[in-house]
Formats: sequence, structure tokens, C-alpha cells
Amino acid sequence: MINNDFPYNIKNMGNIRKSAGLSDIGNDARRQYIDAQATFTAWEEATKRAAEVRGGMYWKQQGKAEYLIRTSPQNAQKSLGPRSAETEAIFTKFTSTKGELEARRDQLSKALVQHQRLNRALFVGRAPQILVEILNTLAKFGLAEHFMVIGTHALYAYEAAAGVRFESTEALATRDVDLLWDTRKRIRFITKMEKLGSSMIGMLQKVDKTFEIRDEQRYTAVNSSGFEVDIIRREAAEGDPHPLLLTGNENDFRVVQAKRAGVLLNSPSFSAMIVSPSGHMARMNTVSPLVFAQFKRWMADQPNREAMKVDRDRLQAELVEQLVEEYLPHLARDKTAGERVDALQP
Repeated sequence: MINNDFPYNIKNMGNIRKSAGLSDIGNDARRQYIDAQATFTAWEEATKRAAEVRGGMYWKQQGKAEYLIRTSPQNAQKSLGPRSAETEAIFTKFTSTKGELEARRDQLSKALVQHQRLNRALFVGRAPQILVEILNTLAKFGLAEHFMVIGTHALYAYEAAAGVRFESTEALATRDVDLLWDTRKRIRFITKMEKLGSSMIGMLQKVDKTFEIRDEQRYTAVNSSGFEVDIIRREAAEGDPHPLLLTGNENDFRVVQAKRAGVLLNSPSFSAMIVSPSGHMARMNTVSPLVFAQFKRWMADQPNREAMKVDRDRLQAELVEQLVEEYLPHLARDKTAGERVDALQP
């Protein structure tokens, strides 16, 4: 389930019971979030449509005839046939559509810059800047569909969607983000990476050139500030190879199996625009808050779970359940989420 709007009108927010663990971001910040989200969503759609007409077309003289050539973003060329009424119509439509779509995308990009400044001035968000940059890089190169943010960083999506802050610094304390890779789309992902001519660690180095994969823990990359990116997968199933190299590059991530991660892949999804303190925005795709809470409770009950993490797991579960009850009650009525939660039980 994708959540793109606040479940209550702003005028009614004052009637909501405030939890000791949650604080409201305020009406000004909430209005700005809603306005920025509308522009951001329109920009996402415009960017997607503009990408469909990447590359170009031109007429090429070959002997006594002219041919219409279609070029790809990688400069691959394909002839669409000799000049005729049909190919001239194709050329006219393509150039007109391309110009319109790119103009709309560029206009919305400028509007986003204004919203970024307002977000910063009104303290709309607090998601880590590097997280926003990683998610935007994945989206830019068409890789976002292959990954889901799980773990502590998902809290930034939940609080953004509800217009609140988790007051507990302990609940948000982490220096690593977990990206759950969808192995069901493995062939498509590898094909896309080959076309891009990059590895996953190469993608992260576009965000911060200091990212390196740890020698002793090949599913983790860390930068010079100590921020880590872990890439995990479901337990091997349906012929999944194991161990699994993320791409064809031998120096890339070797993805680690995570117990019951398949439940998260199959659970209802949740999407929200997150905002950094600088005002920059990104789309985060994660799991339904209720599934997150139940998964955290399950993790806390594991006998080999570290004591400090057990306390944080339970705290996060409690806070997210409160958030759903008080601000996102429509999610509590999601029967599909309930079925997935039941699947977590032994």
C-alpha cells in the first residue's frame, strides 16, 4: 500500500491525542510538506515520462536517400526507414513530445529547488542527507524498484507520512542503512547494471567516493565518516544462487541472507517522501508500518539477539504502533498487512 497523503485534514490534527513518544511537526511544516510532496510526485512522473524519449532522432544521408535514425542514450543507432510521410510524422511527433516532456521536467525541477529552501527554513525533515542522496541516486539510474529500505531508517518514512517526530533519540540511533535486494528481479537488475556499465559499489561512490566494501564483511560498504550500507537478501529459495554476487563485477557486494527477509519482500509496501535537514527530498520505499513493528518484535524474541538491540527493537515497535493508531489508523484496517504479520509467528 502506498501512502501519499496525510490521513487527516490539517484542521483536525489538533484533536489527535499526542503520545509521549511522538511530537507534531506543526501546521506550517505540515503544509509545506504537502505542497512539496505534490511537486515532488509530479516531478517523479515527469522525469519518468521524459526518460521514455531519451536519445534523439536525425536524418542521415546515405547515397541518394535520407534515412531517419533513432539514437539511444548510449549512442546506439537504429534506422527507422527512408524519408517518407510516415517517417516525417514519426520525427515531428518525437521531437515535439521530447521538447514538451523535458520542458515540464525542467520546470518542476526548478520548483523543487524552491521547495527545498522552504523545507529547510521550516525544519520540515531530518532524514540523514546521505540517505536521501543514496535513494535519489538509485532512482536516477532506475534501480529503486530493486531495493527496499528496512530497519531503523524506515522510521523516517513513517514519521514523514504522519507529520510527526519520534522523540526518542535511542529509537533512531544507527549509522547503517539496510537495503533489501529483491532477488526475484535478479536477471533484470544485472541486465540494467550491464547497460549502465557500473557496479553497486560504483553507484554508491557516485554519492560519496570514499565508500569501500569491507574485506571481512563483503555485504557492507562504509565511507570515511563511518556510515554503512548493508545489502541483504531473502534466504535462498526458488533456485537462488548462493553465495550471491550482486553484479558481474568480482569487486562488488556479496549479498548476505537475512532470516525471514522473504516475508518483508512479500509484505504490503509503503512509500513516502522523506526530507533531509537541508530540505532535499527523496522517495523511500519500505514495508508497511505494522509489518515493521511485528518484525521488530519477532527479532527481539530471538535468543541470539544482542541485549542492546532487543531494547531498541521493542521501543521501535511500540512507537510505530502508536503512530499507526494515532495518525495512520487506515493502515490498521489493512487485512493483507495482518496476514503478513501472522506469517511472522513461529
